[in-house]
Amino acid sequence: MRHRRARAIVAALVVLTVMAGLASRRFPEWQPAWMARYAGDTLWAMMVYWGLAWFLPTARPVVLAGCALALSWGVECSQLWHAPWLDGLRATTAGALALGQGFLWSDLVCYAVGVLLAVIVDQGVLAFNRKSLNALP
Repeated sequence: MRHRRARAIVAALVVLTVMAGLASRRFPEWQPAWMARYAGDTLWAMMVYWGLAWFLPTARPVVLAGCALALSWGVECSQLWHAPWLDGLRATTAGALALGQGFLWSDLVCYAVGVLLAVIVDQGVLAFNRKSLNALP
């Protein structure tokens, strides 16, 4: 049986993930060095997953994971292209957050980990929702 994700829950997960990602970049001194280095990229991919889950609330987690990973890796690979207008966009805060600034192989791994973590959380939320619905009289 397929269950629909509650968009309010997905929106809350987007907000929490964005807040954690921004905090990971703003306060690196409060984290272990490895976390300060990789948390933002990992959380960025999680946010992509949640964004897709909001737009496609009945999609299976494996479909969302594939799309989120393809989108994340595509954005990372686009950082190999340096058109003046694109570099100008990346120079803005919003552009840097959305498109990144430079290609790193390690980011591809971070994205895979972030999507995997999102799938695990998503499966947990879906299972909890199924239990809650089954408990109703």
